[in-house]
Parts: sequence; C-alpha cells; structure tokens
Amino acid sequence: MKQSLDIQVRQLSHSYAATHALQNINLHIQPGEFVSLVGVSGCGKSTLMRLIAGLQTPTQGNIWLDGQPSEAARAAKQIGWMAQQAALLPWRTVLENVQLAQKINPQKRAVPQANELLNMVGLADFAAAYPLTLSGGMQQRAALARTLATGTAVWLMDEPFAALDELTRELLAGELLTLWQQFQPTVLWITHNLHEAIRLSDRVVVLTPRPGTIAGEIAVPLPRPRDDTSMAFQELLRQARALLRRERVHGD
Repeated sequence: MKQSLDIQVRQLSHSYAATHALQNINLHIQPGEFVSLVGVSGCGKSTLMRLIAGLQTPTQGNIWLDGQPSEAARAAKQIGWMAQQAALLPWRTVLENVQLAQKINPQKRAVPQANELLNMVGLADFAAAYPLTLSGGMQQRAALARTLATGTAVWLMDEPFAALDELTRELLAGELLTLWQQFQPTVLWITHNLHEAIRLSDRVVVLTPRPGTIAGEIAVPLPRPRDDTSMAFQELLRQARALLRRERVHGD
C-alpha cells in the first residue's frame, strides 16, 4: 500500500437543507504534501474534510483519492482522522487504545507496534495508564499514536491541538512534523492559527466565509525546521493575514 495518496476535489459544492456550505471547490493535494486549510468559523472547513473522508456525499462535484472515490478509500482503511478531542476509550489503557486501532484497521504493509508508537510520541512510561488520568496534551499524544497505528496514507486533522496551551501545542506540532516526515502521508490540516499553518505546511489554502470557496493559496517554500522570526516567515504570515482579513471583511 502506498505511503501517501493524491487527493483531487473537483467542482465540489455542498448544502445542508437551506444552508449552502461549500461552493465550487477545486483542490489538488499532491501525495505526501502537507496542506493547511484556514478560514473564519462556519466557512465549511470541517464539512470539506468530512466529504474528503467519505463520511458524507457532496451535493455536487467529485472527490478522488488516487483515482478512487473517497468512500472506497475509507472502506480500504486508507484514511486516518484526528480531531480536537482525543476520543480515547476511557475503560482501556493507552496501550490498549492504540492496539485496538491496529486490530480494527489491519494493514498489508508493515506498521510499527503499539509500544513503539507510544515511544515515538513520548508515552512509553504511560502505556498502562487510563486516558482520564492524563493531561490534555498527553491524551492528544495518545490520539496521535492511535492515528499512526492505523498506517493510513492520508491524515485528516481537524484542529487536533486547538484546546491545548500554546507551549504544549507548539511542542506537539513539532513532534507531529517529525512523524510526518518519517511516515510521509498526505496531510490536510484544519487550523485557525496562521502561525501554525505556515510553520507546518507546504501550502496554506484560505476559504471564504460561507458558502466556502477557495479565496487563495499561499505556498510555503521555506526549509524545515522554520525560523518564525525570519523576514521570509513574517512576510508569508502577513500575506495570509491580509488574505484572511480581506475575506472576513467581504463576508461581513
């Protein structure tokens, strides 16, 4: 199975009853690319991610992952999901949560064992702990290990660190980047944090207010790890803020 998949979204629109959530989305994410999706609340970011995941069917348009419908990619267990809440099973230990993910999502290619994954995310000493005894940051580390355990070629990540304090968030984002470079999946990352988007991504995609459509994209050609004090980083941050601010004003 491939390490990463190509994602194609073509002329996609989606509505919920009278609410027009997305309009004419065209997006191409290369295999192994890390793309961040930003926009004001309610612009359809999470809706787009659910559609790509095959959890909903678009009202109009098409989504392909390596030429197959997203529903087929989901059925083939090629899509991993990580959300703002860790959603660990409280009656299972951290290790058991990760092992269960591997049992439910068996892969043809080799995937690191659960203990090894916990070591990768810094939780080797907490394998026997239960989720409710862990801090929020540690729970998200466990959730990240669970995502890695599935061995999927696509990671869909819906603000997974949004509820954490700034220091923990930056630390986990750095660790996530290291793991992405090691496993090389295709990543779609939703965030409200422009600094985080530029720090992590190959490309930042900005959505307009509802109905969400793509307002613009900002390529981030800076080498990693990125110096967020550099003039180049700050210029990209300025461009992203200007684009987002313009769309917010137009939306109002």
